[in-house]
Amino acid sequence: MKKITIIGSGNIGLSLAKGLVKSGLYPAQSITLTRRSLTGLAEYATQGFQISSDNAVAVKDAEIIVLAVLPQQVNKVLDEIKASINPQEQLFTSVVSGVTCKNIREKLFDDLQVVRVMPNTSIAIQQSMTCIATDNASVESLKIVKDIFDTVGMTIQIQEDLMTSATALCACGIAFFLRSIRAASQGGVEVGFHAKDALMMAAQTAKGAADLLLQLASHPEHEIDKVTSPKGCTIAGLNEMEHNGFSSAMIKGIKTSAKIAGELYTKE
Repeated sequence: MKKITIIGSGNIGLSLAKGLVKSGLYPAQSITLTRRSLTGLAEYATQGFQISSDNAVAVKDAEIIVLAVLPQQVNKVLDEIKASINPQEQLFTSVVSGVTCKNIREKLFDDLQVVRVMPNTSIAIQQSMTCIATDNASVESLKIVKDIFDTVGMTIQIQEDLMTSATALCACGIAFFLRSIRAASQGGVEVGFHAKDALMMAAQTAKGAADLLLQLASHPEHEIDKVTSPKGCTIAGLNEMEHNGFSSAMIKGIKTSAKIAGELYTKE
């Protein structure tokens, strides 16, 4: 059992903490949560978590540090904690968009092991698609981080230069798929269903489609072929969507988000 400090206990940090405890991998007592105002963490203190408003003190005894603040807060926080960091004894993990492992080591220590992580908001229900990358961490350290984030979903290791792309596809992607479900439910209302029923039907259909790919290791086009018969209603609907730029819009949206994600953090 290792001690973990999560700096910036917002939605992602708190979801991670709850996932770790729920999995049985870490007890609440081994996890310290930090936030400038402790009011929002009072409930977690009653559950056994350690809470603190002092980042420098909170990281001192931690073996694993998770940085989960906004990009514009990174430099200030790293300056606060630098004197408390022991690069030989601690593993540093960052879930901050646009901040590289090198950026963190430049602000702290060159020999600090840093793993960059990009989960998404479905971490709250232990269904995150999380990407991890590093430019200097050991295989053992990567396994520790993977084990941590496997408690809140599925984890894959990628090259660090793909992390902004992962942000667009997985983190921003949650919103894209939610919008597509919302659009499908609106279509359902147009063809006769009440809004509540249409949303439930659209969401479950989307979940079923995703599970077909994940559980059967299938390809989308293979599954599409199963429901598109000659002169049928499915292919007619698909072609109408494509004529209106459905796939193109999704691709362009992901590319735009990737561009913006790479510009969120500035070193100054």
